[in-house]
Amino acid sequence: MRGLRGATTVAENTAEAIWAATQEVVSEMLKRNNVEPDDIGAAIFSATEDITAAFPASGARKLPGFDAVPLFDTRQIAVEDAMKMCIRVLLLVDTPLKQREVQHVFLGKAANLRPDIVQNGK
Repeated sequence: MRGLRGATTVAENTAEAIWAATQEVVSEMLKRNNVEPDDIGAAIFSATEDITAAFPASGARKLPGFDAVPLFDTRQIAVEDAMKMCIRVLLLVDTPLKQREVQHVFLGKAANLRPDIVQNGK
């Protein structure tokens, strides 16, 4: 089992924006790591305190194959000067990839969270 990390930001606090951003980052995480929903043991989503219009997990639930994936939402710790409007994702997956082969996905302004692992637009 490996942990796949992802994060993204939303431009506005609406259900549609939250769901679309969540679906985009999760879909990209699956694609880049050749993972199918059946490979996922659990998915954990966190959101900054300014995201209140919808649960990120409810957006992921709309993805094909996610009807049986255990999903969990939580609130990020409110840290002074932390990134705003940010959704973070942790997928626990069965994969033959070694931990250093896993491609983590940081989209939008969230790419600034981990510039050490964001390469070539990944």
